[in-house]
Amino acid sequence: MEGNKGNVQLGTFPQSEDSELSGSDSEVEEWIPESEEHQPQASDSEEEGDSDEEDGEVSHLPRLRKAHTSVDAYPDWQGQLPKADDILSPLQYFRKFFSEDILQVIVEESNLYAIQCDPNKPLNLTTNELEQFLGTVVYMSLFGLPATRMFWNKATRVSEVAETMTLNRWEAIKRSLHINNNEGQEQVDPPYKIRPLVTHLTSKLVSIPMSEKLTIDEQMVPFKGRNRLKQYLPSKPKKWGYKILILAESNGIPYNLEIYTGRVNQPLELPVVGASGNVVLRLAQPIPKEENYKLFFDNWFTSVPLVVTLNEQGIRCTGTVRGNRLPVVNLKSDADLKRAGRGAFEEKIAMVRETTLHVVKWYDNRSVTLLSDHIGANPVTKVDRWDRNQKKHITVPSPAVVQEYNKNMGGVDLLDSLIALYRNKVRSKKWYHRLVFHFLDMIIVTTWLLYRRDCEGTGMEKKDQMRPFLPSNLTLQRASACVEKAWRRREVVPASPLLAHMRRRGRKDAQLPFQSKMSAWIKQPTG
Repeated sequence: MEGNKGNVQLGTFPQSEDSELSGSDSEVEEWIPESEEHQPQASDSEEEGDSDEEDGEVSHLPRLRKAHTSVDAYPDWQGQLPKADDILSPLQYFRKFFSEDILQVIVEESNLYAIQCDPNKPLNLTTNELEQFLGTVVYMSLFGLPATRMFWNKATRVSEVAETMTLNRWEAIKRSLHINNNEGQEQVDPPYKIRPLVTHLTSKLVSIPMSEKLTIDEQMVPFKGRNRLKQYLPSKPKKWGYKILILAESNGIPYNLEIYTGRVNQPLELPVVGASGNVVLRLAQPIPKEENYKLFFDNWFTSVPLVVTLNEQGIRCTGTVRGNRLPVVNLKSDADLKRAGRGAFEEKIAMVRETTLHVVKWYDNRSVTLLSDHIGANPVTKVDRWDRNQKKHITVPSPAVVQEYNKNMGGVDLLDSLIALYRNKVRSKKWYHRLVFHFLDMIIVTTWLLYRRDCEGTGMEKKDQMRPFLPSNLTLQRASACVEKAWRRREVVPASPLLAHMRRRGRKDAQLPFQSKMSAWIKQPTG
């Protein structure tokens, strides 16, 4: 276990042996200034690079040497979440995001698109009818039927959907559903067809009060059709689809998003810290500055220039980091840490532009390196791990930065898991419909998480939070009969999320998710 303190140059790291970070196992070392005659002379090209502060270069800092074993104080959060005055209805939560103005835009563009396709067949869509369409789409996600026409079929009919509107009308609305006018568009923005919806939802998400712990990660929207925005991420459960970069809190509430479209020009008001780091700076713009918010991200984003830039804005950062982004830090090899035993770690500390950086390499089943500007290895705690050789649980040391990262990094993954429970499966030949329906699912989950947060703010117990959304026995019987009839007719029906939830609960009064009650309210005519 080592901790050392030296200085690291941002952008181009010194390669001389004098600039390496090294020390003993029992203390953290600070380095004292060296005489000028021992410092290397910078070339003309280095002087030009070091003088350009905007490009991420900083001059070489003086080095101090003084032994100490103190632990830096954890920065206190200066923000505060507002207290919820009252618990809103599901429809009121939903209207915070899908407000009247964006619904009116969708109605106007859909009617225009229908006339552009065929002037003899106008759609004549209204806002009330669009709300009914969205309500049926949300309600369909509870049943898991493989085709939407089965909701109107006699054998698998679902009255809540079939009685809301006819099949022909429902398919006509889906076929003409449009967000942006095709005419007059330069089409330099790849997702221009849904840009008004994305802009509107983003403006609503950034207005949500933020909690202390935030995370930035990737989200995959499953899609295997033909489109240039489709990405392949082998590490994700859904490997093919659209990639969305999301800023969310550790409990899953999203605050900002950006659809990945490839190379993007960085806004002039933001510094340039690399392609992946630029994404973090764009998503972190809504975060209040100088209030010690904690931001977590993985090794695709993490770099020294990014962490230093955010620290200067008063935003604390922690993330896993790749070894090639710390070229000057000579950490122990994986083989050395493996020989030292499970739980072995090494810590080194550096000062960059008045920002203290902690680099911790920890070995569990494999090694992982983390970079933070506010927390290091201490205090070290114990965690339980299963030992395959001994066939029992053992306790291994775990640095504080590892505990902090594991506890708060899963916000976007939690949001993904909640969306996947009742994901919308409406199919369409239009590539942007998949994103529109995904945003609808994401807003449903967001409203549910906001409802949960408001309930906790008012002191409501968890057992009472689901009481208003308990389904009637009739709803459960209809769902069960729908799938049983399809099975008797030998129609292939996948496992219904609703019935699976009922089986897990083991009783007929199983709690339905937030979607069922809210979708029923959405599809009711207003006025």
